[in-house]
Amino acid sequence: MDNNLPTPNPKILELHRRLERIHAMGGTDRVERQHRQNKLSARERIAQLVDPDSFEEIGAHIESRATQLGMDKAVAPADGVVTGVGRIDGRVVYVFAQDFTVLGGSLGEMHAAKIQRIQDLALKSGVPIIGLNDSGGARIQEGVDALNGYGEIFKRNTWASGVIPQITVIMGPSAGGAVYSPALTDLIIMVRGTGQMFITGPDVIKSVTGESVDQDALGGADSQLRKSGVAHLACADDREALVSVRRLLSYLPANHVDEPPVLDSGDPHDRIGWSLARIIPEDSAKPYDVKEVIETLVDTGTFFELQAGYADNVVIGLGRMGGRSVGIVANQPRVLAGTLDINASDKLARFVRFCDAFNLAMVTLVDTPGYLPGTQQEFGGIIRHGAKVLYAYAEAVVPKVTVILRKAYGGAYLAMCSRSVGADWVLAWPSAEIAVMGPEGAAKIIFRDAIGKAENPDEERQRRTEDYRQRFAHPYVAAAHGHVDAVIDPEHTRHHVIRALMALYNKREDRPSRRHGNIPL
Repeated sequence: MDNNLPTPNPKILELHRRLERIHAMGGTDRVERQHRQNKLSARERIAQLVDPDSFEEIGAHIESRATQLGMDKAVAPADGVVTGVGRIDGRVVYVFAQDFTVLGGSLGEMHAAKIQRIQDLALKSGVPIIGLNDSGGARIQEGVDALNGYGEIFKRNTWASGVIPQITVIMGPSAGGAVYSPALTDLIIMVRGTGQMFITGPDVIKSVTGESVDQDALGGADSQLRKSGVAHLACADDREALVSVRRLLSYLPANHVDEPPVLDSGDPHDRIGWSLARIIPEDSAKPYDVKEVIETLVDTGTFFELQAGYADNVVIGLGRMGGRSVGIVANQPRVLAGTLDINASDKLARFVRFCDAFNLAMVTLVDTPGYLPGTQQEFGGIIRHGAKVLYAYAEAVVPKVTVILRKAYGGAYLAMCSRSVGADWVLAWPSAEIAVMGPEGAAKIIFRDAIGKAENPDEERQRRTEDYRQRFAHPYVAAAHGHVDAVIDPEHTRHHVIRALMALYNKREDRPSRRHGNIPL
């Protein structure tokens, strides 16, 4: 035995004992239960998310101050949430991860205070914040203090909105008031099979309405992605979700002042899209997949679609063109003929505002015959919802390039970032049809009397329709009047769009001074 070894410092030993207990969180049995449910622990999730050895924990020693209803005997390491700062691809991010192994990840006064602390730090530092949610909700034993904690978090979500990117990953239950913080963030990713969001659970719904539904059908990833549109992505497991967070951040700036990262993909700016010349069918009533157009235009392999499966008559997502991040919006002719309806309008408008908040130039691909008709749409407020799209585009000050692929009729033409609503650069394919309405409808109205008096009304209607089509169902009238900047060969669209974006990257545009606008919610 070496008697020269220093005597261990009791205070240092006590520190290590405490840290060991904190890092064990709810204990081996509960962590193993997480694993059996195909869930990682909170610390494992953070380790997967951030760069190796980059995480610095904040507030590890915080514990609940509650003493009522058995809380004086509760063991709650870190009060059930791990908070701190790390790096993703070398860029600073703040992270919190609720730990279901400690009091079910429930939120009490000090749990909330830890989250508020890193919200404040992220906002002061101008860097993204990521929340990994896995919680049973408000800690009932702490009553109004838990509710107050949620309110303070909601307030900070709102303050941070449009200033720093806020990303939420739903990796376990999120019920009642717990859902509102995620809903106030920019992007929500959910894990299939384990992530759930709902205001009232199946038992309450059963007792109040008599409806029977299980948790996953009510608030699971696919329900919140495809039915409600609350989620932006649904992933197979924790690991896929965390990889998706890293990928999302690769497109985004740290804050509203910074520019997004530039990543050279090696894809030539002037790459020719050979397939684009043949993608539009001869018959304008026939559909095609606009995603093929998007994939051809962006840097190879960079399109990252969001909210796929919800309101699929419009496609939104992030991509790169010439190495720079862009937001993509496109009508999808394969679904409802690319019309705009209530859900598509909400999906589109919120994404446009997200892009504008974080300096993402926008490329809009237009092929829409108008708004979806019907009493359900009218009574549901399509006027109000459609106005959100107009508002979002007109408010946006980032570079906006619009490409009219085929149909651009009436109010929907205006809403899809026309020159008059705020497009900086408008391009059109030779197949573009820009008019108040389609040739068939226009001919029926304009030539109603002539058709009615004709010896053969059907033949006369077809003749008048074709005459209208030849006169107006092309881009050259709009180009002659200055509403379209150029009619281009579809094969060279990528090159034209990238050159337009490069010309616009130093664009500066101000709006009238005001507190804030009043978007038609």
